[in-house]
Amino acid sequence: MTQVGSAPAAGVAAPVAGVNFVEWGAVLAGALLAAAISFVLLTFGTAIGLSATSPWPNVGASTKLIASLAVLWVMMQQIGAFMVGGYVAGRMRTRWREPAEHEVEFRDGLLGGLVWAVGILIGAVLILLTAGAAAKTGIEIAGRSTSALAASQSEPMDVVLDAMLRPTAVAQAPSSSATPTPAATGTRPATISADARRELARVMTHAVATGGLSDQDRGYLVQVVAQSSGVSREDAEKRVNAAFNAAREAADKARKAAILTGLVTAASLIVSFGAAWWAAIRGGQHRDNRVPARFVLARGSRFNVPAN
Repeated sequence: MTQVGSAPAAGVAAPVAGVNFVEWGAVLAGALLAAAISFVLLTFGTAIGLSATSPWPNVGASTKLIASLAVLWVMMQQIGAFMVGGYVAGRMRTRWREPAEHEVEFRDGLLGGLVWAVGILIGAVLILLTAGAAAKTGIEIAGRSTSALAASQSEPMDVVLDAMLRPTAVAQAPSSSATPTPAATGTRPATISADARRELARVMTHAVATGGLSDQDRGYLVQVVAQSSGVSREDAEKRVNAAFNAAREAADKARKAAILTGLVTAASLIVSFGAAWWAAIRGGQHRDNRVPARFVLARGSRFNVPAN
């Protein structure tokens, strides 16, 4: 019969009183290093991406290429940063009297997982603190560089309304002997106030959200377009239909972009978790085998990392 307080069985590590096997110092060190590396690489990638774009036609890389490279860069820098942070945490962890080698790998890997979790929290805080200022600065620079990008700074619905309410009369330069007429100067038969435009935007947004225009809303939009642009009711109805289709396509593109962003972000985070876990185990192996951690500066120099 086993007595209380007897010695532990052979091969099982004796419990250590007051020992915290989760070393938060190593976790925070790895997480801070990963967050710093990620922030630096993101800033560098943003600068490279801006240098590859241009407001002039047929100059610079295409939008699809820039978007693809940006997604790839975000994933690679995140995975690399968490690998470095996990390795540092695994290397810094103190090895206790673990009973088996798989227990050592699990505890090292768990420390890498905690680096991943804390690093995500740090990155989220940095994004909240810097994203607003960075986005505002980017918009201001883009607005000063070219007036062609002004439409991208406005609401997408404003562009749809502009095309739907555009007058048919084209402004022409009046002669010196003739008095300009409303048709010659491009004056609209009826003006649209800001409140009316907001009402039209709400009607169009509601129609896109519900999947179709009601007869009452369609008749109202046709009437407003005919009065404001000077076109016939048939042409006004064509404009309303074209505007509704454009708004629906814009909403669908935004939905697909949000889905793609979510999937890429989730996949990147999952791979980063595995990379941090693996790197922490690797760091623990180098710690136990006393492999020197050295930077590789040149082939054949004394700074090379020795082979395992």
